[in-house]
Amino acid sequence: MTVEQNVLQQHSQKHQQTLLNQLREVTGTTDTQLLQQALQVSNGDLAEAVAFLTEKNTKVSQQEEATYYQTAQPGNDRYISVGSQADTNVIDLTGDDKDDLQRAIALSLEESSRAFRETGITDEEQAISRVLEASIAENKACLKRTHVEVWSDSPNPHDRKRVDKCPVGLKNVGNTCWFSAVIQSLFNLLEFQRLVLHYSPPVCAQDLACNQKEHRNLPFMQELRHVFSLLVGSKRKYVDPSRAVEILKDAFKATDSQQDVSEFTHKLLDWLEDAFQMKAEEEREGEKPKNPMLELFYGRFLAVGVHEGKRFENTEMFGQYPLQVNGFKDLHECLEAAMIEGEIESLHSENSAKSGQEHWFTELPPVLTFELSRFEFNQALGRPEKIHHKLEFPSVLYMDRYMDKNREITRIKREEIRRLKEHLTLLQQRLERYLSYGSGPKRFPLADVLQYALEFASSKPVCTSPVEDIDLAAPPGGTTASQAAPSTAEHAPCSSPEAPPPPPPSQQRSVIHKPFTQSRIPPDLPMHPAPRHITDEELGVLEGCLQRWRSEVEQDTRDLQGSISRIHRTIELMYSDKSMMQVPYRLHAVLVHEGQASAGHYWAYIHSQPQGRWMKYNDISVTKSSWEELVRDSFGGYRNASAYCLMYIDEKKPFLIGEEFDKETGQMLTGFDKLPPDLKEYVKEDNQRFGKEIEEWDALQVKKAQQERLAAAEALAAAEATASQAAAKEPAPTVTAAPPRDPEYMEQPSPADDSKHLKEDTERAIAKAAAEHEDRGPEELLQAAFTMEYARLLRFAQEDTPPETDHRLQHVIVYLIQNHAPKSILERTLLEQFAHRSLGFDQRCKSIMEVARAKLELIKPEEVNMEEYEIWHQDYRNFQETTFYLLTGLELFQKRSYAETLMYLIYAHQYNKELLLKGSYRGHSEELIAHYRRQCLLKLNEHAASLFESGEEQDVVNGLNIMNELVVPCLPLLLVDEMEEKDIVAVEDMRNRWCSYLGQEMEARLQEKLTDFLPKLLDCSTEIRSFRDPPKLPSYCTLELCERFSRVVCSLSRSPADGR
Repeated sequence: MTVEQNVLQQHSQKHQQTLLNQLREVTGTTDTQLLQQALQVSNGDLAEAVAFLTEKNTKVSQQEEATYYQTAQPGNDRYISVGSQADTNVIDLTGDDKDDLQRAIALSLEESSRAFRETGITDEEQAISRVLEASIAENKACLKRTHVEVWSDSPNPHDRKRVDKCPVGLKNVGNTCWFSAVIQSLFNLLEFQRLVLHYSPPVCAQDLACNQKEHRNLPFMQELRHVFSLLVGSKRKYVDPSRAVEILKDAFKATDSQQDVSEFTHKLLDWLEDAFQMKAEEEREGEKPKNPMLELFYGRFLAVGVHEGKRFENTEMFGQYPLQVNGFKDLHECLEAAMIEGEIESLHSENSAKSGQEHWFTELPPVLTFELSRFEFNQALGRPEKIHHKLEFPSVLYMDRYMDKNREITRIKREEIRRLKEHLTLLQQRLERYLSYGSGPKRFPLADVLQYALEFASSKPVCTSPVEDIDLAAPPGGTTASQAAPSTAEHAPCSSPEAPPPPPPSQQRSVIHKPFTQSRIPPDLPMHPAPRHITDEELGVLEGCLQRWRSEVEQDTRDLQGSISRIHRTIELMYSDKSMMQVPYRLHAVLVHEGQASAGHYWAYIHSQPQGRWMKYNDISVTKSSWEELVRDSFGGYRNASAYCLMYIDEKKPFLIGEEFDKETGQMLTGFDKLPPDLKEYVKEDNQRFGKEIEEWDALQVKKAQQERLAAAEALAAAEATASQAAAKEPAPTVTAAPPRDPEYMEQPSPADDSKHLKEDTERAIAKAAAEHEDRGPEELLQAAFTMEYARLLRFAQEDTPPETDHRLQHVIVYLIQNHAPKSILERTLLEQFAHRSLGFDQRCKSIMEVARAKLELIKPEEVNMEEYEIWHQDYRNFQETTFYLLTGLELFQKRSYAETLMYLIYAHQYNKELLLKGSYRGHSEELIAHYRRQCLLKLNEHAASLFESGEEQDVVNGLNIMNELVVPCLPLLLVDEMEEKDIVAVEDMRNRWCSYLGQEMEARLQEKLTDFLPKLLDCSTEIRSFRDPPKLPSYCTLELCERFSRVVCSLSRSPADGR
């Protein structure tokens, strides 16, 4: 066989298997023979095969169909109705009339006959798009999706700067989380990374036939190299893959739809295979070309079976191995089901009347990828649905039991497991009879039934009817013993059961423990049911039998449970011997899907070998994770998230994830050293552009700061001039006279403008110093007053105060002391307090003010760094503004004005976080702000959901506006911060609330709005969206700030943080 024939045969086998996988996933049919029959009937046309299987699978009885539609009515108790009627515009593919199906197929096949001739795209590459279009057309009212809003970059490039050697993320450029998840998983396969980075296009590429396929594969390969090189050496926190994505979207011909991970991975590997095949054929002319993609991702299995009495063996190639999830609890069960089809007995026996086949792996690829089919097509509803139930998978998977070389051993073990499971089924059925005893709809454990009978028999006998001893005139609480006794005595000669005579000692019974009835009923309630007549002899026999039977039943139950546990353990350990643990595969990546079939979000968990831990790659966010978090998000059954693709790597081939070393020096290559020359230059240019962006931003911020300082200086000069003119026109006031209010006091909120507050503190210090040093001059008085004021403020800074008393708000010096500001900054700040113009109305104070001003002028530039001084005071102004945002937000929260509250708390949290980066005493409790921010979002989400549930058009619009404009933009703020697990749980609660509507009946218009909205809710990465400008703060003074802050903190019903 020639090289060309061999390649064509491999491609044909892969093409056949790919069509089978696609057909299995779209239709939900698992019978391989039926799938092959459909492909044969349709001559390989996937859409016609879907039509064939749809017609075959939807022949259900009229009775079943009527039952289904009856239970699906909105009034049925099993369904919660949102709105009114269910969607009536769904195309019905289950009836006899196939016009709708034929129209959908005809539309998708209109141009298929000449597609390959014109474009060079194979039927395989067009098949996915045709089937998806047909599927969407069947229920477009429910599955209509719009383009997801693209998250904008932060204007501050420092927010987009890579931290140390943290892995680089990928920007979501609109419904491209599927791209990020797959590309990051492959990039972290270092062998694959090396192949892509060092790929060079064929020299003869320009001479090749120029069809669309080659015009597409090579440009995409080049863009993929660019993306990989940026992931290696970029200084950005995340990179933009728009060019590569555009090439992919052009091929999918569905720009606005969210692609499926397995669909994209199939396409990606095909393109890479073609690109490397061109290169391999060029480099190995006359020899069998080796395609690294085939060697890395493709394996072979042997199909052994019997068909219509004839034995067969076929070797087939596979890439991603599809596994059905429904009905299985772990990965091994899925694999066992996939490896055996039909009646297994006929495969290795003389009985040829049955048909079936087994799959045995002859060659496993170094990278073994499993597709978990969590989406299945609901034929009755005419739309895909997601399977949410739990499926476990191990971190290390031993593939020995599925290898052809272990065929005989595995068959023996499978037969033993089959025999054990049959025995297990019998034991479980027996145990069920003990635990659910009875013949009616309600059943109980047999041991409890016998206990109930024993309690009934041992109750005190009565000789009256249970309705004859009730006094109609008695209160509702029940009859008393004194009231019931006469009535009972009149009807029977025996004594009342409420007050029986004491029996003789020989007739006293032993006390029987009654766990289900003893000491449960209050004495004022009616009596227990009891036998009318029973002798001691009858009771003794009955008690003996019931107690013995109950003991026997309990022992039988324990024996059955023990046997079942032992069989389970035996099955679990069946493949634990060393001979069946020689082919280990370690879990490398898990691709997770959250949402429903019609909308969702993808991310990936990838194991980092250098760090020895799991990492979570969620678009632009790359964070440390753990196996516990992976299990929670990937196994399913817990919420709407579950694994959709598993990537295992051969543990005996460390080169897959091994670092590259320099051949001459032997040192490990990192960063730029990994890149070939052309990519080094590409990354260098991108880093230079990013560096220039940072420089321009910093220059702009410096310019803004200079303008602000200039404006402040001009305002201060104008204020001083106004004050001087006012002082010249008016007579000097006495010491006791009240100073005139500064007209700009309430217009320029800053620490320096609180003249009255500072004047009182300063005059108090001067008066105290003058009282102790009456005969001293102004300079000595200044020194004494300075020392006293600093000592007072130092005590404030050292006090341990409750949250509502924050001395930092009262004076900037306290803030500076607590944050360890330089001594020179503290001295100048306090000296400026004594040099403030507000002291000029008292002669003694005026003289001290003049001395202080003279000292300020004598301070040399090298003694106090004025730039640092300005930074400290700007930080304090930021602290005051953050406080005002916080207290305003808390006040609005208490008034339940949640929409207004949100922006104040968002900016309070953002500014406070920036302050805390410089020190723990720079801002307020991050936990306090995060708590009320989280509660505000939960309240808004609850309100929006209630509006949506109302079904009224205006309410629905208002509810979705709340989500789109307020809640959704804030979710990344909760996800990007790892401080609290509570934030992540809150996001999941909000998402789950809206995802729960997907399983409910609702009107078509509501369904359409919901499917438009859900991608925005689920596909929001941790990229922070630029918000509108912060709310404008009114004028305030220090006294007002302190009083309002103390009042609002004291009034909080529950504070999650007790300190700063």
